[in-house]
Order: sequence, then structure tokens, then C-alpha cells
Amino acid sequence: MANNDEAEARHDEPGAAFSDFLLWLATMAAVQFGDLPDPATGKPAPPNVEAAGQLVDIIAMLQDKTAGNLAPHEAKLIDELLYELRMRYVEAQQGGRRIIHP
Repeated sequence: MANNDEAEARHDEPGAAFSDFLLWLATMAAVQFGDLPDPATGKPAPPNVEAAGQLVDIIAMLQDKTAGNLAPHEAKLIDELLYELRMRYVEAQQGGRRIIHP
């Protein structure tokens, strides 16, 4: 029974919502890079590298502001997202390829 209580406590932690928020920001960055279709229309959107870069900066700001206060899985997620998005930003500035192929 204790395992169920622990599982429920983890499910109710605000960390799950924070992870979802990070993933949402990363998805919006992918839309701005032109890697995913616009969720409102379902159609490909032209790349907006400046807007994508701003979203990457927002995620980096969240990393700085939450340093030392994240669960290990959240810290790992934000590190990995920032690495991938920063690499994509460099590629996009050079007219690079997509990182997500729908």
C-alpha cells in the first residue's frame, strides 16, 4: 500500500506540471523553427528563428531561476531540451535542417 501512496504523491507533485510546461515551450520552439505545423491551423508555418531563439532564452532563464530547486528528472529534462534547442538554433541560423520530421 505504501507504494501506491508514494506513486500518488509523485503524481500530484508540481514537478509534473513543470515538466509539461517545459515540453510545451520546446514544442512551441519547434513550431517557430518550422519543424512542426502550427497547432492552430495544422499547416506548416514559415520559420521564425528570432521567436524560436526567444523561447530558448525563456527556457534558459527558467533553468537559472530554478537552479537547485528541481527534481533530478526535471533538471535532466531542462538540460537536454536546452542542448537540443541550442543546437537547432545554430543550425537554423545557418539555414539548417529540421530536427523533427513529422
